[in-house]
Amino acid sequence: MITAVVGINWGDEGKGRMVDLLAGRYDIAARYQGGNNAGHTVVNERGKFILNLLPSGILHPETVNVMGPGMVIDLAHLDGEIRALREKGVSVSGGNLRISDRATVCLPYHPLLDGLEEDRMGAKKQGSTRRGIGPVYSDKYMRKSVRVGDLLFRDVLRERLADIVEWKNLTVERGYGHEPISVDAMYDWLMTYGDPILENICDTTQLLTEADDAGKSILLEAQLGALRDIDYGIFPYTS
Repeated sequence: MITAVVGINWGDEGKGRMVDLLAGRYDIAARYQGGNNAGHTVVNERGKFILNLLPSGILHPETVNVMGPGMVIDLAHLDGEIRALREKGVSVSGGNLRISDRATVCLPYHPLLDGLEEDRMGAKKQGSTRRGIGPVYSDKYMRKSVRVGDLLFRDVLRERLADIVEWKNLTVERGYGHEPISVDAMYDWLMTYGDPILENICDTTQLLTEADDAGKSILLEAQLGALRDIDYGIFPYTS
């Protein structure tokens, strides 16, 4: 059985609450797109939890949570979110959190670019959360992004990162007049926040396919409402 929880407007419809309510009945809770511009608030007997990246099923110990290939993941934000949950006694491990090797990494220069462009637009700004969502998805479709699975191949990662940063500095340095991005700083950031999740990385498509074939129940969690959809939403105020 596969069930999807989606929103029909701009977001803030209570999807996180619904996923938390239902997740305990499902074997897997999978979030399939979006980044940390989402805000799912869950209140239960353990307290109040604000989740930006993690699937809301993470509060159910028997449910396997999946962060799918359509997500853009700020690793530093994810690290903080996991730490906050663990401080409240919630278990987060390779057993109950699986992260797609094809998900895209939101690096520190993506929020930087988000803010620089909003500032440039001034009164015409689009009201971005400044968390880098637009820039990182743009890079994904430009084929200029780092994916979570790249963390498993360090030598290739550094070489690829150097090429991407060289290209990105054409915009950051020459376009906005900002100081250039450092390859070393970006690589160190990836190592710092990537190492703790290495055990969580897997082919989530294979995981979900095998689970479905085995008759397991899967709950799909959307990020924002349908009106934020890049194709069918209120463009250009979409995510």
